Formats: sequence, structure tokens, C-alpha cells
Amino acid sequence: MCRHLGYLGPAVPIAALLHDPPHSLERQSYAPGDMRGGGTVNVDGYGVGWYPAPGGPAVRYRRAGTLWSDENLAQLSRVVVSGAVLAAVRSATVGMPVVETACAPFTDGRWLFSHNGRITGWPGSVVDVAAALPTAALLTLDAPTDSALLWALVRSRLDAGAAPGAALADVVSEVAAAAPGSRLNLLLTDGTVLAGTTWTHSLWVRAGDGAVTLASEPLDPGPGWRELPDGHVVVADVSSVDVKRIGRG
Repeated sequence: MCRHLGYLGPAVPIAALLHDPPHSLERQSYAPGDMRGGGTVNVDGYGVGWYPAPGGPAVRYRRAGTLWSDENLAQLSRVVVSGAVLAAVRSATVGMPVVETACAPFTDGRWLFSHNGRITGWPGSVVDVAAALPTAALLTLDAPTDSALLWALVRSRLDAGAAPGAALADVVSEVAAAAPGSRLNLLLTDGTVLAGTTWTHSLWVRAGDGAVTLASEPLDPGPGWRELPDGHVVVADVSSVDVKRIGRG
């Protein structure tokens, strides 16, 4: 299973999320504490997206390989500062390509997106779901993976005017109905709001002092972390956290 996190709040060096905490995303990539979905490490790619200016488009950096071996990112993360970040490390599902374009975050304009999990029975189980997308969306997927398809499904709902939480919940419900047993833990931000889902894996939240963090695992043993219940969607900003149940498909 992959690992991901999202942060909104006062601008911080990206290293404060990726490298510095005792259970940072870097550490989770080689020593995760919760691999209930299988696997042992996250060595098949990584990425981080952030917003250089409030309200502007996102910038993304992603690579195949291991986060801990990227000295360039380790240095960049100490000088790049942002108040909105989404990052992920990848453990590829067997049979899916290990390439840079398969790594989260996926992006389009101001949006950043990540998926932790897998679609059961891929790709046959979601042929009908995918068929509802415009042909151009399918032809321009970042990679032939379940995560890239999920991003296309979410993006189509955002383009149609759905709110972030509603877009995620709708995609989870539809895909879970078509492919029971899927792990659909999604994370989305536009730099002002964070939305995520818990669908057969963990997501934790810490909010306070004008900041909010969503993460697959707590980044440190400090107070304030709360595990969100399975089967829910969370929508958060720097002043509020709203958690609602997703109807099981």
C-alpha cells in the first residue's frame, strides 16, 4: 500500500513533512507502521506537489525509485516553502508499471490528487465505469494504472462542478460497487481545501494552530492526531474538519 499526506497552514519547508518528523513520509517509505493492505515498503516511486503562490497552479516533482535516495529533493525540500502540500510514496500493485508517470500526485491546474490502494479485478472490473469518460480522457491518462483512472474519474466530476468531497465520495461509491474489495483511499487538494477518503485503509488528521494535516500514518507521536473511521470522506481547511460517511456500494 502507498502512503500519502496533505498539509494546509502556515508556510513551512517541504522537509518539515517529507524528511524531518520522526515518522516522516521518507521514513514511512521504508519503515511503514501499518501495511494492512499487503507489502512491506514503498519503493516504486514518489512525488510532491505544492503551491508557490496562493490561488495559483500547483507545481509537481515526481520520480520512480526511492524517496530516501533522492539527494536533490532532500536539498530542495529545505528551501522550497509552501502553505499547501500533497505528497505520496508508491508501492506498485503487481502488474502495474513502475514509471514516473504512474506516481502521485497527479495534477491538473490547481488540483493535486493521490490514491493509496488498488482496484480489485483491474482492469476488467471497471470497464463500464471507464466507458462513461470521454475518449480523450482515457487516451491522455498519465499511465495505464488504476490510480490514473481514478484521477480521471475525479477530475470529470470536478469539471462538472462537484465539490471536492462530493467528487471523491461519488467515485469511491461507483468504483466500490463495480469492484468490491477495492482499496480506495483518495486525497485531493486545490491549495485551499483538503479532501480525503478512508476505504479499507487508514487516514489520520491533526488540526489546530491554523493548520491541518491528513496522513496515512501520524508523522510524530505528539498529541492531536486522530484516526478517521473507515468508509468516510473528510473535507478540511485551516479552520474546520468535516467528516461524513460514504454510502457503501
